[in-house]
Amino acid sequence: MRNLKLLRTLEFRDIQAPGKPQCFSLRTEQRTVLIGSDHGLIEIDPVTREVKNEISLVAEGFLPEDGSGCIVGIQDLLDQESVCVATASGDVILCNLSTCQLECVGSVASGISVMSWSPDQELVLLATGQQTLIMMTKDFEPIMEQKIHQDDFGESKFITVGWGRKETQFHGSEGRQAAFQVQMYELALPWDDHRPQVTWRGDGQFFAVSVVCPETGARKVRVWNREFALQSTSEPVAGLGPALAWKPSGSLIASTQEKPSQQDIVFFEKNGLLHGHFTLPFLKDEVKVNGLFWNADSTVLAVWLEDLQREENCTLKTYVQLWTVGNYHWYLKQSLPFSTCGKSKLVSLMWDLVTPYRLHVLCQGWHYLCYDWHWTTDRSSGDNSSDMANVAVIDGSRVLVTVFRQSVVPPPMCTYRLLLPHPVNQVMFSAHPQKSNDLAVLDANNQISVYKCGDSPSVDPTVKLGAVGGNGFKVSLGTPHLEKRYKIQFENGEDQEVNPLKLSLLTWIQEDVFLAVSHSHSSPQSVIHHLTVMPSVTDDEHGQLSISSSVAVDGVIISLCCSSKTKSVALQLAGGQMLKYLWAAHPAESPSLAVEPWKNPSGFPVRFPYPCTQTELAMIGGEECVLGLTDRCRFFISDTEVASNITSFAVYGEFLLLTTHSHTCLCFCLRDASFNMVSLALHAGLSNNHVSKGESLRKVERGSRIVTVVPQDTKLILQMPRGNLEVVHHRALVLAQIRKWLDKLMFKEAFECMRKLRINLNLIHDHNPKVFLENVETFIRQIDSVNHINLFFTELKEEDVTKTMYPPPVTSTAQLSKDPDGKKVDLICDALRAAMESINPHKYCLSILTSHVKKTTPELEIVLQKVHELQGSASPVPDAVSAEEALKYLLLLVDVNELYDHSLGTYDFDLVLMVAEKSQKDPKEYLPFLNTLKKMETNYQRFTIDKYLKRYEKAIGHLSKCGPEYFPECLNLIKDKNLYKEALKLFPSDSQQYKEISIAYGEHLTQEHLYEPAGLVFARCGAHEKALSAFLASGSWQQALCMAAQLNWTKDQLAGLSRTLAGKLVEQRKHGDAATVLEQYAQDYEEAVLLLLEGAAWEEALRLVYKYNRPDIIETNVKPSILEAQKNYVALLESQTATFCRHKQRLLVVRELKEQAQQVNLDDEVPQGQESDLFSETSSVLSGSDMSGRYSHSNSRISARSSKNRRKAERKKHSLKEGSPLEDLALLEALNEIVQSTEKLKDEVYQILKVLFLFEFDEQGRELQKAFEDTLQLMERSLPEIWTLTHQQNSATTVLGPNATANSIMAAYQQQKTAVPVLDAELLIPPKINKRTPWKLSLLE
Repeated sequence: MRNLKLLRTLEFRDIQAPGKPQCFSLRTEQRTVLIGSDHGLIEIDPVTREVKNEISLVAEGFLPEDGSGCIVGIQDLLDQESVCVATASGDVILCNLSTCQLECVGSVASGISVMSWSPDQELVLLATGQQTLIMMTKDFEPIMEQKIHQDDFGESKFITVGWGRKETQFHGSEGRQAAFQVQMYELALPWDDHRPQVTWRGDGQFFAVSVVCPETGARKVRVWNREFALQSTSEPVAGLGPALAWKPSGSLIASTQEKPSQQDIVFFEKNGLLHGHFTLPFLKDEVKVNGLFWNADSTVLAVWLEDLQREENCTLKTYVQLWTVGNYHWYLKQSLPFSTCGKSKLVSLMWDLVTPYRLHVLCQGWHYLCYDWHWTTDRSSGDNSSDMANVAVIDGSRVLVTVFRQSVVPPPMCTYRLLLPHPVNQVMFSAHPQKSNDLAVLDANNQISVYKCGDSPSVDPTVKLGAVGGNGFKVSLGTPHLEKRYKIQFENGEDQEVNPLKLSLLTWIQEDVFLAVSHSHSSPQSVIHHLTVMPSVTDDEHGQLSISSSVAVDGVIISLCCSSKTKSVALQLAGGQMLKYLWAAHPAESPSLAVEPWKNPSGFPVRFPYPCTQTELAMIGGEECVLGLTDRCRFFISDTEVASNITSFAVYGEFLLLTTHSHTCLCFCLRDASFNMVSLALHAGLSNNHVSKGESLRKVERGSRIVTVVPQDTKLILQMPRGNLEVVHHRALVLAQIRKWLDKLMFKEAFECMRKLRINLNLIHDHNPKVFLENVETFIRQIDSVNHINLFFTELKEEDVTKTMYPPPVTSTAQLSKDPDGKKVDLICDALRAAMESINPHKYCLSILTSHVKKTTPELEIVLQKVHELQGSASPVPDAVSAEEALKYLLLLVDVNELYDHSLGTYDFDLVLMVAEKSQKDPKEYLPFLNTLKKMETNYQRFTIDKYLKRYEKAIGHLSKCGPEYFPECLNLIKDKNLYKEALKLFPSDSQQYKEISIAYGEHLTQEHLYEPAGLVFARCGAHEKALSAFLASGSWQQALCMAAQLNWTKDQLAGLSRTLAGKLVEQRKHGDAATVLEQYAQDYEEAVLLLLEGAAWEEALRLVYKYNRPDIIETNVKPSILEAQKNYVALLESQTATFCRHKQRLLVVRELKEQAQQVNLDDEVPQGQESDLFSETSSVLSGSDMSGRYSHSNSRISARSSKNRRKAERKKHSLKEGSPLEDLALLEALNEIVQSTEKLKDEVYQILKVLFLFEFDEQGRELQKAFEDTLQLMERSLPEIWTLTHQQNSATTVLGPNATANSIMAAYQQQKTAVPVLDAELLIPPKINKRTPWKLSLLE
């Protein structure tokens, strides 16, 4: 759905040269034009408008002086740096333009009618006056000569497989006589010049020749290959014209055919058969086709037509029409009318070989024209809901308009057609935001037809409905009506005759103001014209547009874009410079017109590195920026290239949409985004298209291009390469539109869109929870559908979709945090249920039931109760739902067995029967069960139901009310289900049942080896003997002695009990408690003293010695124990010191080896895994694959081991064996344990130092104190060496950050490969030695 837009026009008028021009050719590398005349050759430069070379062929005798000579062909030969010229007299001349030397390389006596070079310039073909074809090499060596007329069909002659003769075949409506008809040949057309026509295929492998057969007088097309072998001959075609052009892509050969009532462009295949056609907008004998020309990429077919003389005094014209095809329909996109007399008569035209959409035209009055077109999509630019998303397509004298807001009609169909009196060249929509549906049409007669939307007093005959009307359908579409046609008044009428496309880039800028651009024919300048409506006295259909003001701009303007919001106009020059055009906002005042450079956000003038064929204006971060797309798919924002694979783009409100060569469509939000943010987002979105980019990227069909976006909607229209359309709802557009609707409380529109496009309905709440909960009644009234409200309920979940599925593009201040208790679903269900009950509880009955079921804990009992109430209600209410309907619906939400169980749990048998009848249960199963229940006593009945439903806590509650005779059953259930705590609450504490339950509870705790809680339970219920046993097992000696006292035990029994308790306490290393029990309850103070000495409680032992006046024990037991303990402490310290020094030295060695290994492997890959950190002195350096393979296999075995072996493996992980994988961590762990154990000795050492001094063992005391002090000082000095600052920092190195460099990141990455596991990171923290803890005895210093 694209049109050809004229970008620029280049003119060179009144070229000073003798004679009349006859043909021309292009010199691609020099960018000059060679023109052949009846006097010779002229080389011109159209840009500088000067004649570069002039070579006379008359002077050398190749052309006659009287001007009757003719040049039939010119070809620039790149590799020979010369030009080949063929004259009608038969000479083939090589001209060296640099030296102006002429060389006749060959001559044909019978003359030459056609010279045609192959596209690769390796072969040249000459058609002679003797009706022969001569093929030569590029060095003009003849290859072969053949007759132009051949009797044979060719090598591709069709083969008959023998399925009967023609006379025996069926001929349809023509009847049997068709088999005997003789083929009648029509003569060539009256205006046919009978000259042969030659055209080559794009790859140069084949060429076609169109000639008039001398036998039949009709034209035929023959196809030859590169080896000059005839391939095929065309089927007989009546009225075949001389024009011939082979499509460069190689598929079709275009020619013309005159039919009884029309003129067609027909297409031949290589085998000579017809393959399609389209009709020219002329009648028979009205025009003749002088030539057909395909552009370089085979997308545009130029048709050169000329009026035939029908009346004596009529004005004849020549036309150049540009045709394109889409969806198998041919569109006439441009029509250029020229005069057939005077200077503007066409001599020749041709497409540029390099630039596909550049057309070169040569006129008789030495007037050269060059037109540059490019594709554009003419669409309305409004951004509100009144804009109908119109797209206009030019098709000759018709404009096909499709209204995408109301109907998506694939081309070539349309919503409605505008019928114009002349072929259309340009369509533009109004730039006024409120009148964006109005459009203006510029036709080939330089008339502007203005169509406006609104009420029309009568039916407009120029507007016809397309695919949406007729056949009884009611059309709810407002079509525009023709308001007036305006004729443009030019200051110089001659310009219009010479250049039919004087005005380009027409823009409807204001209600009665148009902007247009024209290019100077004498200098590289452009002029911007203001076309304003001239006031007319009569209310006629025709008006006048005059050029009210003009602004000259240095440079060639190739694009003009206007913003409908800001009214800014941006101009692009051929060099890429962007200009801002300041035009008068109020035409009544004196216009202040000016042109200034367009500046980027940094304040520098914007200049595209390459000219852009599509430009748009967009607001990015509050700054108006220019977006540009080149014909090479390079996309620019201001003058920064952000992508190089963009096929199309469109700016829609706050969004930028792009399609890429990787078959994706990207959508970026420009609101609240800076220029740099958009650039980075584009780079990120285009870098890894295989990675999902959330809502900003989606896959599209191959070759898709953006047609338009429907404003205030979610539809994005894409067109495929063949021409068919596809409507997609881009997720970014959908979510943005839904957010707008939710902000405006338009819940119905948002809900319908989300339901149709499968957007999670949680977004309705999560977008703004506070606003939604405040407007739940509005939500209910707008949705007004029970089914839709139920759908909303069923999709509810606790997840906040704005944080997971649909994160907003920017942080919104309206977002509320999620409910801290995670009760979002419950909150919504309660709010909506309250609103529905207040509006109409009968109408929304099913939705109210759904709100109960969807809660976090489904309230099925309440739901069943409501259904039961419906069954009991007698008076029918309008919109009410019956109980049966409600139950049927409920069974869709809840499993029937679960519902049956809940109904049984209500103890309402009528409700149970109602649910059971709707289930698949067998009545033989549930009816006897229900009958049995009905016969039971109420409490026992409910107990039976609760037990059946496995609600045991409720069951024992009901059973406890049934009487003492049911207590054994109750106790068994309590024991079976461990319901002791719940059961104890049901009976008074002084009852026998309470005691029995407590004893059972205590026994249960005893079995679980929870002796102390068991003892407490036994003691509470008065079972003292059982309590004593439990406390004795747990070691609670105080409670055990209390129980013994309550049992009134004798002294002997207490003494035996105390000795038993003391033995258990000693096992638990509680020597002080054991000594207390023996002293107080067994009266055995001697044994108590011995236990205290064993536990190193020196002062307490001395207290008992002096309490019972036994100083002899000091000599016999106390002093020897003290001396023995001193020796043990000294030996322990020596051992700790030796071990500490050994581990420290080994750690330093291991670290040095590790650094050496890293230095060796600096250029290699560091071995993976934990085991690659360290190597022993004798271990070999293993490769990463060997190490990781071995240990990963080992770890996989460990993971499958038993828990006991797993703990064993954990202990083995840090092995102190030399060369083990983590030896350094094992050493750190061992050193840490030594320091901590030494730190814990301070209090013990202090206590023994005091008693050593007391008993005058000063020497031993000093020895111990000095040994301990030396050990502590050694450890304090060694801490900084062992736990170095470097190793601590390496464990938490910041990889990235503002100060990170490439080298630092790589170094950190290499370190991370050998990083310490997280679980072992605590080993890198040094232990603390508390210097404030007092342990030294100053008396020993």
